[in-house]
Amino acid sequence: MNMTPITIPYYLFIPGLISLILFILILTLWKKIFSRSKKKTIWVSTLFFLIIYTIIVGSATFEDIYCQWDLNKYDLNMDGFFSGNEICTNQQAAYERFTNDLGRNLTVFTGLIFSGVISLFVFIIGTGIEKYRKLKKEEKNYG
Repeated sequence: MNMTPITIPYYLFIPGLISLILFILILTLWKKIFSRSKKKTIWVSTLFFLIIYTIIVGSATFEDIYCQWDLNKYDLNMDGFFSGNEICTNQQAAYERFTNDLGRNLTVFTGLIFSGVISLFVFIIGTGIEKYRKLKKEEKNYG
C-alpha cells in the first residue's frame, strides 16, 4: 500500500471557502441589506443556508485531513509505503476510513440539498411570521 502526504481536498475546501466568504460579505453589508430590502426573510434564509453549508463541507474537509493524518502515522519508516510491521489492524482500519470516503466526497452535493431544505423551512417560517406581524399591525390600526 502506498501512502501520500497530507493534501487539502480542494473539491471540499473551495466550496466551503466560497460559502464562508459569502456569509461574511452578507454580514458586513447587513445594515445596508436590511434597511433597503423588503424581503428580509430571503436574506435570513440565505444566511442559514451558508452557515449550514459551510459547517457541512468544512467538517468533511477536516475529516478528510484527519483521515490522511491518521493513516500517515502508521508509516513508521516514512518511506511512503506500508510494509512489514507497519501493516496492522489499526492501520488497515485507518486505510479503510481514508479510502471509503464516498460520503465525504459527496458532501458538496448533499450539503446543498440539506442546507437548501433547512433554509426553505426557515424561509417558510419567516414568511409566516412576517404575515402574522403584518396582520396584527393592521388589526391594531383598524381596531
